[in-house]
Amino acid sequence: MSSRHAERLARARCALQGLSVGDAFGQRLFVPPVVLRHIVATRKLPIAPWYFTDETNMALSVYYVLSRHAGIDQDRLARSLAEHYDRARGYSLDMRSLLPALRQGASWRKLAPTLFGRKGSYGSGAAVRAALVGAYFADDFPAAIEHARASAEVTHSHPEATAGAIAVAVAVALAWQGRASNPRPAREQFLGHLMLLVPPSKVREGIRRAHNLPPSVTVEEAVAELGNGSRVTAQDTVPFALWCAAQHPDDFCEALWLVASGMGDTDTTCALTGAVVVMATGADAIPAVWRENREPLPDWAFNGQAR
Repeated sequence: MSSRHAERLARARCALQGLSVGDAFGQRLFVPPVVLRHIVATRKLPIAPWYFTDETNMALSVYYVLSRHAGIDQDRLARSLAEHYDRARGYSLDMRSLLPALRQGASWRKLAPTLFGRKGSYGSGAAVRAALVGAYFADDFPAAIEHARASAEVTHSHPEATAGAIAVAVAVALAWQGRASNPRPAREQFLGHLMLLVPPSKVREGIRRAHNLPPSVTVEEAVAELGNGSRVTAQDTVPFALWCAAQHPDDFCEALWLVASGMGDTDTTCALTGAVVVMATGADAIPAVWRENREPLPDWAFNGQAR
């Protein structure tokens, strides 16, 4: 393994830590709103263990492919996603039809475009797993964009899903590149740079609205403007998660508590925000108790590598 590949994989593992802890934390927050408001107000951690969802399970396949191919091999990614499909992890309805078919030998190139009424899926799943692509290629924006697009197309062929994947990959890369800045890039600067690299889309329009929110905005007002993942689309999920990451670029826990206070699809939004913030803070900024509460990640994705 070359030193460059090893360094890139280390970044991908860092993103995976933030993503998986955020995902598992957020999964435990699907409780009545009055209960969630109390949890957020008191900062009371959910009872362990925290089980990760399909978001982490699919991200593990991305790591597996990156580690073996130094990029996204679409056919190999499709096979891994299908082989490790686990319905109990909470997959969306479209993935419940696509991935078992791929496991039986169907072509992702033929089936993925038939989802969502033959428009292609524009769910948020492709955006989450693209965080690892952005981490791996954090030193090469064009490659991050190219491989994020490739990673999305295997299951999510709609342009909004592609835009969401590119937005997250670029956000992760920006967070890593800004890690040594003192102070960190301001929210407006971070989101402004991000808009320049995301293709025209509702996702980019959402990021523009996030950029224009005043500093005094409440999380409720931000949700009203950006969404919170309740519609389980990339355009309803990615802008809010990136706004939360930009609010607390130095504090993994506070960023996730902010996401939690927005309610909605908390496993997805927490996974997204966690993956971005951890690239600026490093995995050591995740408290030990949070890492211990998340169930262990499976061995198959790492093949004896350090985690």
